[in-house]
Amino acid sequence: MLDINQIRREPEAVAAALGKKGCTVDFAGWLALDAERRAAMGEADQLKARRNTLSAEVPRRRKAGEDVAPIFEEVKAIGEAVKAIDARIDALAAKSDEFLFALPNLPDPDLSPGGKENNETLSAWGEVPRFGFPMRNHVDLAESLGLVDYQRGVKLGGSGKWLYTGDGARLEWALLNYFIDEHLKDGFTFILPPHILGERSGFAAGQFPKFKDDVFMLLDGGHFMLPTAETALVNLHRDEILREDELPKKYFGYTPCYRKEAGSYRAEERGMIRGNQFNKVEMVMVTLPEDSASAFELLTRKAAALVEGLGLPHQIVKLAAGDCSASMARTFDIEVWLPSMGIYKEVSSVSNANAYQARRGNIRVKRKDTGKNEYVHILNGSGLATSRVFPAILENFQQEDGSVKLPGALARRMGQEYLKPVK
Repeated sequence: MLDINQIRREPEAVAAALGKKGCTVDFAGWLALDAERRAAMGEADQLKARRNTLSAEVPRRRKAGEDVAPIFEEVKAIGEAVKAIDARIDALAAKSDEFLFALPNLPDPDLSPGGKENNETLSAWGEVPRFGFPMRNHVDLAESLGLVDYQRGVKLGGSGKWLYTGDGARLEWALLNYFIDEHLKDGFTFILPPHILGERSGFAAGQFPKFKDDVFMLLDGGHFMLPTAETALVNLHRDEILREDELPKKYFGYTPCYRKEAGSYRAEERGMIRGNQFNKVEMVMVTLPEDSASAFELLTRKAAALVEGLGLPHQIVKLAAGDCSASMARTFDIEVWLPSMGIYKEVSSVSNANAYQARRGNIRVKRKDTGKNEYVHILNGSGLATSRVFPAILENFQQEDGSVKLPGALARRMGQEYLKPVK
């Protein structure tokens, strides 16, 4: 959620920043609503103060033998007036919240306006492979190597589903263990969160109410299947006040991710590139505001190092404001090379929400020097999603005989150097 005081102070500047994300907003109506709500609150406070003064008069008048009936009549009238004003305040607050909750985060000032067309490639690593034989795509490789059963996955769950089998299941698990080991090595705390979350978790993460239709809601209407472990991890300290010496908090979690974005028929989304369920390890950091920029650099380096550790060619891309998700102030994507498509595809997004998620989740830190409470900053980064790393490994390391040479980090975990065709 945005800083209400900032909107009050500089509505034009906030509107201009949101415009970089393609969000056109006029704060005039909200400012009028806000002024009306604050005036009503002041009116209610005055009436309550008058009621308290009158109530304090009752003992003195009784002791003096004076009639207190008029006081009780006025107190009763004030109570009815306060009740009516409070109802009006609640209605105004609901309208205000409906407007504010739908607003995206402000992009950081250095981001280019607009969408994907203005993304900037910051760096590239690794040599794009050149094959001296007919290259195969990951779908054909996964089937010939007996790693993935697409047909039975669709039979079990419908389109956008697949199942890992044999060495494919082992390779998936080896990838996850590689990610987990690397995060443990760097002092991150491992979390296995619930996959079913309450509605407040979706709100604090910034996915609700605007993007509620993107998740799988349960029939009770108040719970949903998490679309990423981030949704759970950013809620770990919801409604808490942390100490400065507790920060930064460094977490990572493994979960399947459940999303309504089914696979399409486009060539670049074949196989497991996009689906309703995939595995991902997610990093989340909770920091002091002055430390969030360095935390962002740390998460970016970690995500890139995971891909480097697999020997996969990749690039780091700084997203333009309009290509960042609604909750995020800045995002760098780590994109891996997929030879059959001739393009880089995102395997990790590292993002800084600044205080946006902390406001929605009411997560604060008590400052040692002043004793005042201040909203923390929250960052996240995929570390990593397997559903694109898996295809990248098959395609980049395929051999002329149809086998795939495993990266050392995975060969050690699987006890074999190659994946060999079974058909």
